[in-house]
Amino acid sequence: MSVRRGMRCRKCGAPAVINMPQHKLALCEEHYLEWVPARVGQTIKRFRMFRPEDKVLVAVSGGKDSLALWDILYRLGYAAEGLYIDLGIGGGYSAESKAKVEAFAAARGGLPYRVVDVRETYGCSIPELARRSRRGAKTCSLCGLVKRHIMNRVAYEGGFAAIATGHNLDDEAAVLMQNTLHWQAGYLGRQAPVLPSTHPHLARKVKPLCLMYEREMAAYSLVRGIDYIYDECPYSVGAKTIFYKELLNQLEGRSPGAKLHFYLSFLKAKEEGTIRFAEEEAVQMQDCRRCGQPTTAGDLCAFCRLWERPKMAVCGPADEFEA
Repeated sequence: MSVRRGMRCRKCGAPAVINMPQHKLALCEEHYLEWVPARVGQTIKRFRMFRPEDKVLVAVSGGKDSLALWDILYRLGYAAEGLYIDLGIGGGYSAESKAKVEAFAAARGGLPYRVVDVRETYGCSIPELARRSRRGAKTCSLCGLVKRHIMNRVAYEGGFAAIATGHNLDDEAAVLMQNTLHWQAGYLGRQAPVLPSTHPHLARKVKPLCLMYEREMAAYSLVRGIDYIYDECPYSVGAKTIFYKELLNQLEGRSPGAKLHFYLSFLKAKEEGTIRFAEEEAVQMQDCRRCGQPTTAGDLCAFCRLWERPKMAVCGPADEFEA
């Protein structure tokens, strides 16, 4: 965790386990495990993500951020239930990810969680779906569409007030940089710690870790003893956001706190009206005749149209990922 030899906790003087120059703060194990939940709790309140009495659905992947988020919400006393979506990615990736989630929940007295197996529920795994798609859609875009649909469905059916995801500051800053460089006004206008619900079947989306550095979450998971999957999804190799993260890491190395300042300044400018984005024209939404979720494209939503095609009716055995 890159702690200088002899560095001491700013609170008690004990040996520090992490140095955070962006906060001008070094902490020992005990105080770090207090500091992280407190900071996340402040973020939840600051952006009014959800209330103490609300049910929260935590999207867990088996990675460090989502499991750490679940752990933090559990420690803060929120009614947080996990949701693991088994995408059917081969090479042992999905199987290992699911095992990490199961072990995490069991180690904490049996935290409640749900599992949705995409292939078992809908007939095709994500890799199979991508290969059989007539649109030639990329695996990641199809995966996002499927996960959003499932999260919204489970949240609505389970009466959850919000869906919490483990997006950290590095994720948010990288997306912000990408959208700014390409001046994607629509995406910039929607980027925020909270995405409010715009339809009864669409849950509020929140990002309680949006002010936490990825390094801070990795340190929290290590000190807390959270066992997570280290490998990235094989389909994320070469993703543009990874490149932007590398650029931001270089900037952060020269100017500690740059990522946090970049993101918070953007949010402040939006709130104060310093920068404005044209409001999107209101679109007429109707309920999908199959699943009931809102759609703007005919009587079937984009998710349900995937399964309408004849070639989607039958899928063979899940394939292993090929690099």
